[in-house]
Amino acid sequence: MRRGLQIILIAIILFAFYFFGFGIFGKFGGMLVSIFQTLTVITISLAIFMENRNPSSTLAWILVLALLPVVGLVLYFLLGQNYFKRRKFDRKAEQDQLSHDRIDNRGSMLPRDLSQFTPAQQRMLQLSQRLARTPFSMASRTRVLTNGDETFSTLLRELKQAKHHIHMEYYIYRADAIGREIQKTLIDKAREGVEVRFMYDAVGSIGLSKSFINELRAAGVKVGVFGPMRFLALSSRVNYRNHRKIVVIDGTTGFIGGLNVGDEYLSRNKNYGFWRDTHMLVKGEAVRSLQIIFLQDWHYVYGERIMDQQYLSPNLVPGCGGAIQIIPSGPDNESQTLRNLFFAMITSAKKSVWLATPYFIPDDDILSALRVAAMSGIDVRILFPARPDKWLPFLASHSYFPALLEVGVKIYEYEKGFLHSKLLIIDGEVATVGTANMDMRSFHLNFEVNALLVQSDSVAKMVKDFERDLFSTKLIEKKSFMNKKIYVRFMESAARLMSPLL
Repeated sequence: MRRGLQIILIAIILFAFYFFGFGIFGKFGGMLVSIFQTLTVITISLAIFMENRNPSSTLAWILVLALLPVVGLVLYFLLGQNYFKRRKFDRKAEQDQLSHDRIDNRGSMLPRDLSQFTPAQQRMLQLSQRLARTPFSMASRTRVLTNGDETFSTLLRELKQAKHHIHMEYYIYRADAIGREIQKTLIDKAREGVEVRFMYDAVGSIGLSKSFINELRAAGVKVGVFGPMRFLALSSRVNYRNHRKIVVIDGTTGFIGGLNVGDEYLSRNKNYGFWRDTHMLVKGEAVRSLQIIFLQDWHYVYGERIMDQQYLSPNLVPGCGGAIQIIPSGPDNESQTLRNLFFAMITSAKKSVWLATPYFIPDDDILSALRVAAMSGIDVRILFPARPDKWLPFLASHSYFPALLEVGVKIYEYEKGFLHSKLLIIDGEVATVGTANMDMRSFHLNFEVNALLVQSDSVAKMVKDFERDLFSTKLIEKKSFMNKKIYVRFMESAARLMSPLL
């Protein structure tokens, strides 16, 4: 709260000086205000420069501060400072490491027989294991859940079969029809004696009412809130979001993917129409990694440490073929796990790179990797929504398309409804699905979780879904795209300047 009042006070003083300074204090007072403002902008710019951030992020902040000093200062105090990230998430990283040290991981990270995989796939699995510090599993079964109907019907069925515990973590949870149906199931299971832990993000689920939460608590459900705050818009925490979607049931069944909980994900919202998304059901050993990620987040928000073997005993499903690894990332990890994994996957491609994402704001390395792949003769395709849910990221995404179109990347606009799937498929054999978009927010600011799949039947299902989605798209033609009106190009370029901050 103290921080919020400081920001309000700074904004009031700056705006007052801007509008009244010259009239009250005359030219001399106005000159002092101008000098003060200039020194402040220079000082903050130097601080940003000395933090050794990503160059594009550094330039974006300095540009905003130079062109819009007052607005830039307020935005920096709200969103730009890394102090909260270092202070808060360094502690989370330490707690997560302690929990890893206490967990019996004997054998989980040891070398395994990888002879069924190609040399490139073996290197990918070894890299992903080092980046994420989570084991890959060859004793798990997965099933791709296409769209909301299949996802929520499967989720409700599995929830109703819970015997010991239900762990649920969502970025967006709405108290609408599907949200209420799941709530009722959680309440029923809690009254049966099942341990139910429910966690949601304070930003994504800002509309979730106290009465909804109280109904859960009254039934015995434990509720945790990621990033709670009194004044949401006046806290730097708003910039760091838990974007994960995780459900773990009895330690044997897990869910991961792109769908939050809300009626729009069942295509019931007229503004979005048909909602195209991808989720995944996980059974077996890999559920243990999902469980650990949830329990680490739960300890961070609720303070309850429950790293017991009753929650962590692996459930093996032999003979499933292929490999799966659960990969978390977030601002508590400086290795940029998913960003580096995406880069490695793209650069490893021999035949094809197929990407589906609702937001496309890559950094320079990812953009270069896609361009080089296309110039090498690799089939690079991007599936992107034809209409936005958020205008600023949509415009910024379009600014990256010319550089890709000119080297032969095929970009398809999904016209059937809104595309929210988050997929990267390499050579039809390696894929990742989860919560991370192909954008800088997912790379640097959000807590995300994805599944990496190698030679799994689920990869073949993703390929089929991607091919079917292409029938509902329009291929962007380079000539017509380049000839768009000048004001549209200007808005896209302006949005791109803000892309490191989105």
